[in-house]
Amino acid sequence: MSAPVKDTSAPVRGAHFVPPFGLGLAAAVFGRNVVAFRRGWVALLTGFAEPVFYLFSLGLGLGALIPYVTTDTGAQVTYAAFVAPALLASSAMNGAVMDSTFNVFFKLRYAKLYDAMLATPVEPRDIAVGEILWSQLRGALYASMFLIVAVAVGVVQSWWALLAVPAATFIGLAFSGVGMWATTFMRNWVDFDYIMLAIQPLFLFSATFFPLATYPDWVQPIVMATPLYHGVALERGLLLGEVSWDLLWHVGYLVALGAVGVWGASRRIGRLLRA
Repeated sequence: MSAPVKDTSAPVRGAHFVPPFGLGLAAAVFGRNVVAFRRGWVALLTGFAEPVFYLFSLGLGLGALIPYVTTDTGAQVTYAAFVAPALLASSAMNGAVMDSTFNVFFKLRYAKLYDAMLATPVEPRDIAVGEILWSQLRGALYASMFLIVAVAVGVVQSWWALLAVPAATFIGLAFSGVGMWATTFMRNWVDFDYIMLAIQPLFLFSATFFPLATYPDWVQPIVMATPLYHGVALERGLLLGEVSWDLLWHVGYLVALGAVGVWGASRRIGRLLRA
């Protein structure tokens, strides 16, 4: 009796695997970054150092000379407790910006990594979503490490702080989306001076070190239009326990800005690599 013939027309198991959360092939782009940084984890730990230095030098050092700060909701808190949420938001911003700008530029212009990806079924949108997800993860890692430091020095005042790291992913989404979109317009490394020219004023003038009410009336609308202000207000509400429905407005702003960034980055990558 002859052996049975194998039915080669049957579908191969796993051939129609669908990545979790409907990410599609963006999950493969994200996974590639995870594998690439398995041995480069030390580089991921450096970005949260600057906010920690500010916390100890200004929050605790200068804070010893400032008994209390009145928040925009009217509550009185120590200066260190006031500054810590803003620095946590800055940590999330730093992680997202560093990965979505410098690293993306190298992959796009020098490593030609995205050219190779587009030779596969990966689409420009998959590249943008995968890279932005990775940038969000880096921002969340920075925020997590900063939160541990903040808890250790006793400047966290509410159990709502447990949501601070999830909230940091919204900050990462906004800055990584816009950052990646901006990076697609960069021509050389000198152009990154414009990135730093935008980040530094955001860090200093987003109600980071002073309540919004201390700014001149004509400056306040400008401050409230910046993405870091919304991240600071969101994290400050959680760490200080000043939770209200107003926090959803900040979440909506960050998500909308991130969605615009994903859309813009996808279109630009497709236009650059398929021209």
